[in-house]
Amino acid sequence: MVETPTEDGGPWSVVIYGKEQCPYCDMAKRLAHQKGLKYTYKQLGIDYELHHLLERVPTARTFPQIFINDKSVGGYTEFSDIVK
Repeated sequence: MVETPTEDGGPWSVVIYGKEQCPYCDMAKRLAHQKGLKYTYKQLGIDYELHHLLERVPTARTFPQIFINDKSVGGYTEFSDIVK
């Protein structure tokens, strides 16, 4: 069973902030799908601008940036560690 990063153990809301031609963004979407997690994918330049993401995660330097239940969990590596 997947451990939830929230205290209440409620359903996950996954948001993946990615960009075009990003293998790790594609891997994050694929992993979410394989684990049966509902997710929203937001693409840079279409759904958001970089400065908006940096307001939420000032230390973000890589893509994707992933949020679960509105909490930043980091990138693909951190996400895969949580869902495995």
